[in-house]
Amino acid sequence: MSISFEDESAVEQKRLLNGRQVTVNQLLPLKYHWAWEHYLNGCANHWMPNEVPMNKDIEIWRGASLSEAERLVIIRNLGFFATAESLVGNNLVLAIFKHVTNAECRQYLLRQAFEEAVHSHAFLYIVESLGLDEREIFTMYHTIPAIARKDGFEMKLTSALLDPSFSTETLEGAQTFLQNLIGYYVIMEGIFFYSGFAMILSFHRRNKMTGIGEQFQYILRDETIHLNFGIDLINGIKAEQPEIWTPVFQRHILTLIQEAVELEIAYAQDCLPQGILGLQPDAFRHYVQHIADRRLERIGLPVHYHSPHPFPWMSETIDLSKEKNFFETRVTEYQSGATLRWD
Repeated sequence: MSISFEDESAVEQKRLLNGRQVTVNQLLPLKYHWAWEHYLNGCANHWMPNEVPMNKDIEIWRGASLSEAERLVIIRNLGFFATAESLVGNNLVLAIFKHVTNAECRQYLLRQAFEEAVHSHAFLYIVESLGLDEREIFTMYHTIPAIARKDGFEMKLTSALLDPSFSTETLEGAQTFLQNLIGYYVIMEGIFFYSGFAMILSFHRRNKMTGIGEQFQYILRDETIHLNFGIDLINGIKAEQPEIWTPVFQRHILTLIQEAVELEIAYAQDCLPQGILGLQPDAFRHYVQHIADRRLERIGLPVHYHSPHPFPWMSETIDLSKEKNFFETRVTEYQSGATLRWD
């Protein structure tokens, strides 16, 4: 027996928020093709941490070629990312997934949740490979104030959605949900993570700690898709429910991003108190502000900082031109881990 769909009416009933009650993940007929495309891109970028050899990193770490300042940069970033990835994963499965009522978006969220688990696996693999103090790394969200402040900033955004009475059916609830999406996709993955990418990939650029660097390259490619999906989801909700995007709410979001920028600048200064070759703490103020302006533009807000990009070499590693809205350009360059090429 074949199953038929009334395509037009079925598509019209699909909504990103407050659609029909979700019972099964009925993908067809697709309405949000961008969500399915992001899912396919994520699958094409599949990789596992233990595919990356760590022998050279272990040799360098045990040797004397790294300065104490360089070791601090690596340790701090491992400490931040080790817990930040789990916060993103928890937010996805405990807060976001429950309230998104579209099947193809949920399909992507399931893929993203798996990728967050892979990223957490990567940091465990790095810590074990280098023989680092696991307690030191995995408790930095308590012991290092610059990390604790960033994690606390994000956890507040999750807590509101965990209230059993929370609903996106009110204007206030929908705005709170959109704030959460912006806090995690735009701020956590789109701003907080990028300073760490710049720091760690600067080692890879100098042919140091290349195992860690290669894993960060794979993580960066995952995060690029996460960011693209999140911004498409944010802008899609705004388009379906324009009453959410009030001038007052827009000012609130700008204030939230400004607060995040200052937290990230403080974090960069904590990682680089004296600076290292190619990376100075003052340059990160411009870098974080530059990245924040890019994120503001993509959610329809005016740029705020007008800061120059201080790391021209980053264009070779982070191809920001791929960070486009789905409707502007389809990201199709992603390949599986076994065949990944950097041209």
